[in-house]
Amino acid sequence: MEVKIRKHESTENLIKRFTKKMKKEKIIEEYLENQYYKKPSEKRREKYFQRLATIEKIKRKETQERDD
Repeated sequence: MEVKIRKHESTENLIKRFTKKMKKEKIIEEYLENQYYKKPSEKRREKYFQRLATIEKIKRKETQERDD
C-alpha cells in the first residue's frame, strides 16, 4: 500500500489518509484476526451469534417503528 504526499500537505494529514486507507481495506482487522489460530468450529459459532444479534437488532427496530 502506498500513499504519496501531496503539495503543501502536513505529515499529520498524510498519516490520517494512510490510516483511512488501511481501515477501508481492512488490513489491520485481518492481521488481528489471523494473529491467533481459531478453530473452524469457533469461527462458525461466532458467525452464528453475530447473525442472532443482527436479527434481534432488526426486530427491535421494527417494533420501535410500530410503536411510533
